[in-house]
Amino acid sequence: MELMIPLKNQPGLPYYSQIYTYIKNEIVKGNLRPADRLPSTRQLAEHLKVSRSTTQMAYEQLLSEGYIESVPCRGYFVLQIDGLIHTGQENKSQFSFFTESEEKTRRKKDWSVDFSPRGIDLCNFPFNAWRKISKNTLIDDNREMFAAGDPQGEYLFREAIRSYLHSARGVNCVPEQIIVGAGSEYLLMLLSQILGRDRIIAMENPTYRQAYRVFDSLQYKVVPVDMDQSGMDVRVLEKSGADIAYIMPSHQYPTGIIMPVKRRQELLAWAYEREDRYLIEDDYDSEFRYKGKPIPALQGMDDRDRVIYCGTFSKSIAPAIRVSYVVLPRPLCRIYQKRISFYASTVSRIDQNILYQFMSEGHYERHLNRMRAVYKAKHDLLTAGLKSFEDQFTIEGEHAGLHLLLTDRKGRSEEELVAKAEAKNVKVYGLSGYFIHKEHNKYPPTVIIGFANLTETQIQTGIALLKEAWSVDGSKEVIL
Repeated sequence: MELMIPLKNQPGLPYYSQIYTYIKNEIVKGNLRPADRLPSTRQLAEHLKVSRSTTQMAYEQLLSEGYIESVPCRGYFVLQIDGLIHTGQENKSQFSFFTESEEKTRRKKDWSVDFSPRGIDLCNFPFNAWRKISKNTLIDDNREMFAAGDPQGEYLFREAIRSYLHSARGVNCVPEQIIVGAGSEYLLMLLSQILGRDRIIAMENPTYRQAYRVFDSLQYKVVPVDMDQSGMDVRVLEKSGADIAYIMPSHQYPTGIIMPVKRRQELLAWAYEREDRYLIEDDYDSEFRYKGKPIPALQGMDDRDRVIYCGTFSKSIAPAIRVSYVVLPRPLCRIYQKRISFYASTVSRIDQNILYQFMSEGHYERHLNRMRAVYKAKHDLLTAGLKSFEDQFTIEGEHAGLHLLLTDRKGRSEEELVAKAEAKNVKVYGLSGYFIHKEHNKYPPTVIIGFANLTETQIQTGIALLKEAWSVDGSKEVIL
């Protein structure tokens, strides 16, 4: 018997899986009947022009599931299957855990231009350097890399982080204060074990929603605190009853506010008033500032161990790296050691070693310098293109970060601005989506425009389409 199996060179769908699925479906449909003899794995491999190991893997899966049997010295035969239960696995796309409206929200639309504020530029990632370091890490017979490591993260890697934070961000710490983890969400959950659950957390409003979701899932009471032009309003914070404040002083997300020294001192004074108060400083994208010197971290001003400093490599290298870190004040280090130091590190030693070499050999600093230049060029192109919008919008968030804010001055709603952009197949993001409770939104209609993951051509195209969508110049003919 010959099987005419149409194999396709399709990413994520190996040949053995296609062979297995085809034969199984033929059995289920009755096209292959009980006691039918199948070709040998060698014959089928030669017929399909694939390796014998490929056909063997397919047959082994069919054997394990009971669709076929192997008879010594005779071959493979289809088994009798009575009362076959159809599980629906043949067409998984028909099944979903989500409602129809939720499914539509989850699907990623193929936008002409997506001004996402969360993207980064991966075209300039130093793949050659990363590949070389990865290869060198694994080429040696280094068995130690595969053993359990330090729960806080490898010491040399933490020392490299400490050195970078001190020179670039003004953070004062020792490696013993640093904990490495797989993503900021994990570290916030770990932090909850250290701080305890009987806490009230104040968050800037609007804020980074992912952090709010983590705190909310941990059943913390989270209180939104309004901001003024300098950041979190300390007077409102005083009345909130909070004992933890989550802030982004170097570049607030999503408003782009850079907190001045006076407000930082006021927040530190608030924390110093009581022994159990702490500030969580999220320093998520401080590397990207295009005018003047980088703003030092708030942690460097703290001389009483009240600032918990959080950082990540997601923006500076790549989100898929999934490596973040937290710098604990010394009193919290002691609690960590006493309560949860038995937690294993969630970042493999191999990945930590690659990142350590990437930093210690100077690749990280060179990459940051290169990306500052790349992002500045995109930032300048976007701001230049948006100048013709100035009679319609107030433009904020310039000179730092990876997005800008456009606040409407002509009485249009945020929903109208977003909908008109979508009508031109352009995605922009409403500021209202970043408020803890949307009813607390006191801002005028504002949209967020990110630029990091766009090419210069896409930025120009997006601006042209937004001009048409919002009729900025009263004409559909646009000259850039």
